[in-house]
Parts: sequence; structure tokens; C-alpha cells
Amino acid sequence: MGAVRALSYDAIILGGGAAGLYCALHAGRRGKRVLVIEHNAEVGAKILISGGGRCNFTNLHASDPKRYISANPHFARSALTRHTQHDFIALVQKHRIAHYEKTLGQLFCEGARSSRKIVQMLLDECAAVGVDIRTGCRINDVRRTECFSVETSHGAFEAPALVVATGGLAIPKLGATGMAFDIAREFAIPVVATRPALVPLTFAESDLAWMRPLSGVSVEVIARAGKAAFREAALFTHRGLSGPAILQVSSYWRQGEAIEIDWLPDAPSDVLAPRKRARPKAQLKTVLAELLPERLAEALAQIPPPLDGEGAGGGVKRQSPSSEAAVGDMKDTTLIELVQALKAWPLTPIGTEGYAKAEVMAGGVDTDGLSQQTMETRAAPGLFFIGEAVDVTGWLGGYNFQWAWSSGWAAAEAL
Repeated sequence: MGAVRALSYDAIILGGGAAGLYCALHAGRRGKRVLVIEHNAEVGAKILISGGGRCNFTNLHASDPKRYISANPHFARSALTRHTQHDFIALVQKHRIAHYEKTLGQLFCEGARSSRKIVQMLLDECAAVGVDIRTGCRINDVRRTECFSVETSHGAFEAPALVVATGGLAIPKLGATGMAFDIAREFAIPVVATRPALVPLTFAESDLAWMRPLSGVSVEVIARAGKAAFREAALFTHRGLSGPAILQVSSYWRQGEAIEIDWLPDAPSDVLAPRKRARPKAQLKTVLAELLPERLAEALAQIPPPLDGEGAGGGVKRQSPSSEAAVGDMKDTTLIELVQALKAWPLTPIGTEGYAKAEVMAGGVDTDGLSQQTMETRAAPGLFFIGEAVDVTGWLGGYNFQWAWSSGWAAAEAL
């Protein structure tokens, strides 16, 4: 018997996540015969867990390229401005999926486990245009002769166009792999060094000594890493800091660098002076508790403010007034210096909680090797990379989903 002939398609898409499904439905709308290959038992694994099951599917500000990180900060602009958050919102509205703005432009579905509605929407749109979706399908080999050939556990498939939408390395328990980068290297496409992003930060024991007892405490702060600054909540954990503000700066942080926390974002430097006059016998920790969660106020009142660049748990310290001291016994200048220190408090993380807890991956397929308009590789015509596999990483709050939608659409228009 002769070899079984490979099934032919106009395009094969590797990965049934957000980018892959969205690319497939738009290519199908253009009359293309499309195959989606997904190694998990079901598609859309990261969609399903997003937003605690409510799917933060885009952001009202998602077309702003300044809210994405890349070695080429201008690369994402084309796709994001040609296919915007409003295009995706229109699709959500077409399917009558109830949604709401939570904060800072973040759009979520309404209702528990409502993220399934987004997955079903994508599946319904794919079905309407005849997209073939193979789940539980393991990819064994990818090669190119006259066209792209993909050997799988479901047989062999071929197409003149291959779209790699296999995602990045974040959340390996959902099936994340480095397949995109293996394929990129096979076709001589450069890859920017990858790292966890939107991830909790970890600290040395010297800092954890005061952080760990605060586990579960959340407070609104301004967190800074380099020139990036985010005003959102910070959350203490048993390993360090998490929460939206920390996840945001983690994407900009580099090993060995300090971050800076403003624990009192609304307070002027003389905020304690009127409290001193009104309640001179009150203890410092008690007065700070009017501005901060009580446990955090007590902890910060006991730690000598660190010098710039020093973590709170080590290095040379300024002298700090006793947390038990009455504010009436302290000089106004001392209280001003304390508040100034609380508004620019340096901390030096020792690392992150890694890909297991990272929402996304930074780095990826080098955008210098891709067309900004189509996501097609320059070195291998017909080969496309989209979504998280590409060196474009969005802010927290729906930006990475919008990159998946926009980059998937851009590739589909070129298939």
C-alpha cells in the first residue's frame, strides 16, 4: 500500500487559543479552507481562566501601542490600529454577550464562568465558515518542501500557509510549550530572550521578615520600575508582592534592579502635621493607620526608611522614630521625612514566581523578522507568527487578548 496522502488546506493554524481561533474565523470568512490544530483536549484554555472565569477580553485603551512592550515599540501599531478593540467588542455584542467595564477600561463578561461564552463565540464563528478544528492533536513534525507539511497524531496535513499561534511559556499547566520558538529557529527566525511577565515578585528573607506577616493585605500604591509607573493595588503574599500594580511593573523590572513603592499616593509630604496638632498623644503607628491598612501601618512604622536603592530589609538605614512614640514629641521635619520615605520606598526583588504564576511571557519571536502589516516572516514566505509567541507584551487588563485578536486578524487578511 502507498503512503497515505496528506489532507490539504489553504492554511494550517497551530494553536487553538485566542489568536489562533480568531485568525481562523477571519481567514474562513475570506473563503479559505482552514485547519486549526490544538494539542489540548479543548480550545481556549487561557480564555477560560482569564479574569477569574469572566474573561477580560479587551480594554477600551487597547489600541495605544505605548501600552505594549517590545524590542521594537512601534511594531504593534499597525495591527492594533487597523483592527481595534471596537471591532472585537462589536463581535461580542453580535453574540449578545453581556459585559461591563470593571476599571481602567478593562472589559469583562458578566456572570460566573462567562469566559466560556467567548470561547463558544469563537467556535460558532469558526463553524459558520467551515473551519476544521482538531483537538487532542499532537504535532510530531513541521517541515517545508513545496508547501508546509505538519505530521500529527491525527495524520498528515499540508498547506501553502502556516500560522504559528502556539503561545508562549506562561502557565505550563495549561499546556504552554516552546514549540513556537523551535519552529522559529528551524526556519532561521530570530527569537528575543523570553522571561515571565505580569508575574508576582519575590524577595529575600530580610524583606520577607516584615512582608510575610502581612500576607493578604492589599493597598493602593504607585509602583515604579524605571520610567514605568502604575497606580493600582499591591497585595502582600507569603513570598513577596503581587496585585495589579506589582504585576504591571514586573514586566519592566530586570534582575538586580530596585522597584519603588509610593505607599501614600494621595498624601502630601506634610500630611502628618495636622494630625500631630489634633492628636499630639497619638502613636505614630496609630496616625499612619488613618492612611494605610492597620497591619501595614504598624509594620512600616517599625522599619527604618531605607536609603535610595536599598531594600527595606538590608543596607544602611536612616534613623526612624519609634512606632510607639507620640507624634507630638516628633519634629515636623522628622514627620515630613518619614512621609517622603513612604512615598519613595525602594525594594529590590530577588526574582519572580516564574512562568507557573505569570499571566504572559515577555520576549518571543523577533519582530524584525516579521512584516508589521501581515505578521508573515521575511525569511520563510507563507510562515506567520501571531499572539503571545511574538515579542509584543501588553499591560495587564485585556491588552494581551487584544494583541491576539489584532495580530490574528492581520495574518488572516494576508492568507
